[in-house]
Amino acid sequence: MLMRGLKLLVLASMCTGMAAGVAAAAQNPFIGEWKLNPLKSRMPDEMKIESKGGNTYSFNFDGTPEIIVADGTDQPGVQGTTLAVKADGPDSWIVERKIGGKLLIRATWKLSKDGSTLTDFFREFVPDGSTMSMDYVYQRNGGGSGIVADWRSIKETMNSPSTLQVKAYQGDGLTFIMTPLLLVPKNVKFDGKDYPSPDGSTSSIRQVDEHTLEMTDKAGGKVVDTQEIVISPDGKTLMITVHAAGQREPNVYAFERG
Repeated sequence: MLMRGLKLLVLASMCTGMAAGVAAAAQNPFIGEWKLNPLKSRMPDEMKIESKGGNTYSFNFDGTPEIIVADGTDQPGVQGTTLAVKADGPDSWIVERKIGGKLLIRATWKLSKDGSTLTDFFREFVPDGSTMSMDYVYQRNGGGSGIVADWRSIKETMNSPSTLQVKAYQGDGLTFIMTPLLLVPKNVKFDGKDYPSPDGSTSSIRQVDEHTLEMTDKAGGKVVDTQEIVISPDGKTLMITVHAAGQREPNVYAFERG
């Protein structure tokens, strides 16, 4: 969950090379504006929380544990961020992640009375001043009590509209703009090369068949995810299935032509 603001950028970066070379840019079926259909999309998430004694906990959102004292203060986190956690009642927690001193994510966790589920009201603050809103419902997996558990999401609700714009770029390439996830346009050409993104990651793409593409994203030279990108025969629906390294279930994004 607390890495979701960073993980969602993968969705933006995965769209950077989608269909250049499938056809001439003017005839490319991927060009246009696409709107995310949240009812047909799934973004499963998992987080593991362990007690380290006293008021100290290990929070593992993305494979790298962060040891945090739950006193509400900003403490060093992953990827140059800080993480702050505090109890806001017997069954409620406030969690904030910042980068460069600026608030990136604020989440309110609510534990059910029987302790079996956890609701996460997740808000990410986008650089353009807008807010991305998602609500998650997690189910306890295995043992643990209170907030301590291996939590796996069983429902994810995207409250904020998300669009993907695909435009022609220099004849044989494409420009992709994801709102609100990625406000800076990304340009690529379909030549099999790894193209760099502003965050230092790279993406490459290959054509599987007429309606299917496969993209590979890397960070530090290592594969972080692969995506299957499928456009419907009528050109009205775009399905993107993301298999992220270390993630049990794929993310499935359903886009419809705007």
